[in-house]
Amino acid sequence: MKRSVVIADDNTALTCNLKEFFAARQDYEVVGIAANGAEALALVEQFSPDFLLLDIVMPEIDGFGVLSALNSPSTTVIMMSQLGTDAFVQKALRYGASYFFAKPFAFDALVKTMDDFCAEPAALPEPIHRAPAPAPQRTRRVRSLDEKIANLFISVGIPAHIKGYQFLREAIKITVDDPEIINSITKRLYPSIAEVFNTTPSKVERAIRHAIEVAWNRGKIENINQIFGMRIYSANEKPTNGEFIALIADKMLLEGA
Repeated sequence: MKRSVVIADDNTALTCNLKEFFAARQDYEVVGIAANGAEALALVEQFSPDFLLLDIVMPEIDGFGVLSALNSPSTTVIMMSQLGTDAFVQKALRYGASYFFAKPFAFDALVKTMDDFCAEPAALPEPIHRAPAPAPQRTRRVRSLDEKIANLFISVGIPAHIKGYQFLREAIKITVDDPEIINSITKRLYPSIAEVFNTTPSKVERAIRHAIEVAWNRGKIENINQIFGMRIYSANEKPTNGEFIALIADKMLLEGA
């Protein structure tokens, strides 16, 4: 009997490769592929799969939001993300994931781990990381953070239709979860966002820079100063990408994000 698998990742190249890999096997079957967190939850509810292979950074609802809202005790969740720092790994395990693969990873190693979870308890991967059922407020936290960022962007004049809006939003969310990443913005933050949106780190950097310039060109400087309760910037001084990301992420953290 084949074991069912749902893949949740907005990297189409990866999902296609995984689907082909499992299709060549006799023991697993991909029953659904989700490009965002909302689709992932719907597919898990529909199929109650044996495994959910879940990315962290996705549109609509991220991987942590999916873990928070998940209600399928029979589904083993394996995280797979380029965000493989200890902070992200530990958070994923606390939220209910059973295992974490840092991208890129070998598909054979993935299947070996899945086989171990299907075997007798003594054969399970060590250590076994299982967390208590996640609290409902975690789902509200993810949605609240998205709403806070969206409202702030509206106030400072960053339009939702430009690419930099999405890149900047993801950068802030990642930095809220792992503040230390702001110190490796070119080596870790930009590449992480680029991998999610199937683009290049240099394009991520330019798009975020453009988004900030749009806000300044729209003359929303006073709104920014009012949001932070002090006169931080003038019309003649624009923050760097890292400064702007860190500033908003710090505000989100201070507000309990």
